[in-house]
This record gives sequence, C-alpha cells and structure tokens, in this order.
Amino acid sequence: MNLGATTALESPVKSGDLDSFAITFAPLSLEEVYQLADDAANGAVVLMSGTVRNQTDGKPVVALEYQAYEPMALEIFRKIAQEIRKTWSQANRVVIHHRVGRLKIGEISVLVAVGCPHRGEAFAACKYAIDTLKHNAPIWKKEHWQDGSSSWVSIGACQSPGNC
Repeated sequence: MNLGATTALESPVKSGDLDSFAITFAPLSLEEVYQLADDAANGAVVLMSGTVRNQTDGKPVVALEYQAYEPMALEIFRKIAQEIRKTWSQANRVVIHHRVGRLKIGEISVLVAVGCPHRGEAFAACKYAIDTLKHNAPIWKKEHWQDGSSSWVSIGACQSPGNC
C-alpha cells in the first residue's frame, strides 16, 4: 500500500505532516487511516467508521449517495483539527476521509481517526470530529429506499448526535 498515492478521483489535503483529509470516490481503508493517525507518541488511536446501514427509522434502505462541496468540506475538516488541538492539545494526528458517490449497504462512508497520548482525549476528540463534521460539513446524503423512491438528507439534519 502506498500511503502517498492518489488517483484522479481522490483529493487528499494535508495540514503539515500530521493530519490527512480527503473526499474520494474510492473505497476507504481502515488500515490506511489507522496508519495515518498512528504515531510513536500515541497511547491511543481511536478510529470511527461510518457505514451504510440497511434501514433508517425502520424503512429499508438499498443504497446511499453522497455529494460534497469539496473545497468547503476540506476546510471544515481542517477547522475541526484546529479545534481539536485547542481542546486536546496533545492530539498529534487527525484523519478525516469521506466518500462521495453511490455506496452499497455495508460500505464505509466516513473514517475519522485521532491519535493522542491518552485514550480519554482520543475518544473525546474523535467524537467531537464526527459530530462536528455531520453538523457543519457541506456533505449531502441521498437515501435510496427499497420501494424505488429516494430522498435527500440535508446538512444539519443530525439534531441529536446519537441519531446520525
């Protein structure tokens, strides 16, 4: 695996050598994101994987489609990393990668990883990152239902963090 490689469909943006942000059509790699978040100073790497589930509120889903306003989304990812460092100053790596395009049930739509010396701050920073991303990043999700219909979920639709 070449961690520095990109394809024409990927748009990685790095903030120095510590962080990695990407919006991509390509499948996301748990192993790659973990490696990007890992550091010898870490006592913990917390990685959150968001996957396409087969239902929403009991209604059968067959696929999700994601679209993003990429320049603004990547800027939001950078701001999330900056805020993490203000609150959890020992955080040394922040990785946020999000897919766009049509995804099937079980596919990974988003990976967020934070590396820190201690597990408590790694968990808190990772939770902050995904919750903030879901509320602020210009990434839209279209749910494709089993009955053939579909509907868009607007930005900021995650009113309570546990329901996103």
